[in-house]
Amino acid sequence: MSGEPRRCLCPAPLAGAIVFGHPPPTEVGNSRLRLGEVAVRAITLLALALTLSGPAHAQSVESFYRGRTVTIVVGYSVGGGYDAHGRVLARHLGKHIPGNPSVVVQNMPGAGSLRAANYLYNAAPKDGATLGVFARGMAMEPLIGTSGTNFDARKFAWIGSGTNEVSVCATWHASKVKTWSDALATPFTVAGEGSGSDPDIFSVMLRNVLGAKMRLVSGYPGGADMTLAIERGEVDGRCGWTWSSVKLQRPDWVADHKLNVLIQLATQPSPELPGVPFIFDLATTERQRRIVDLVLSRQEMGRPLVAPPGTPQDRKEALRSAFDATMADPDFIAEATARSLEVNPVKGADLDKRLERLYSTPSAILAETKAIIAEGAK
Repeated sequence: MSGEPRRCLCPAPLAGAIVFGHPPPTEVGNSRLRLGEVAVRAITLLALALTLSGPAHAQSVESFYRGRTVTIVVGYSVGGGYDAHGRVLARHLGKHIPGNPSVVVQNMPGAGSLRAANYLYNAAPKDGATLGVFARGMAMEPLIGTSGTNFDARKFAWIGSGTNEVSVCATWHASKVKTWSDALATPFTVAGEGSGSDPDIFSVMLRNVLGAKMRLVSGYPGGADMTLAIERGEVDGRCGWTWSSVKLQRPDWVADHKLNVLIQLATQPSPELPGVPFIFDLATTERQRRIVDLVLSRQEMGRPLVAPPGTPQDRKEALRSAFDATMADPDFIAEATARSLEVNPVKGADLDKRLERLYSTPSAILAETKAIIAEGAK
């Protein structure tokens, strides 16, 4: 036994396997060659592994979306304006995305859509298959809001907004306040909802920044209740009232001139309201314009569509192109019009630019604006 060579009882290596260690005694002369072969094979296999296990977004946009379902998370319950717009969008968006995925809506109500915004930013998949719709003012919450946020709005992938809204401040035809000049000279009352709602925020801004002599009567449950309060004479009017909603809910009031429209609250004046003062023409100082710009920036995000931060760039661009094509799609426009949904889109890239500008606002202006909003929420 002692004269016999020792035999290794280890299992033979699998074909194609790389075995690291000392070469057997009979192959000492070729050790350098074999080690070189091992290195080459190791590098080849490593490159192959990296190729096969590379990031998912290395595949084409079309192949990623083909056969997939895209989910639009809506931060409100079924039946509201955001939900209605999201569902109409979902029915038409997929045909404009490469690969033509199915698109469905998932409702995630809570805290005025803050729950959905925090989910999209912190927990949602970042692959471009989950999108979201939340409140038009949500992007400004980290800067001037009164609720708890856990996101930086600039880092969302902004796909676009379905409308750049125009709101108004209006009084009942029997009110003594019939023009903006009257509003600066004669005390009057306006309805509000409370808790930082648009009617409250806009009203307090007009009073504290531009000097309107209005008194806010807050606590009405919703828009219909405020409208009824105007008709009953409980209040003179209402501010932060979307003009498209006025036309939809009370077309007879518009046709019969039952309302005095005092001022346009928007980033761009509406051609439907000639002769009605535009707020940026009335904000004459830099301080006034900065505060008004902060508060009214939400108008451009009237029906926002976003993807989570970190969404692959090629998919973000494809989604933006698909959104723009949907906004121009005759079938989408026809359905939106039939459902009285305004279509006045804003491109995602333009929303990026606006947010960058707003987030560079001086801290003193941010603090003053936040104090104004907090007062309106009391």
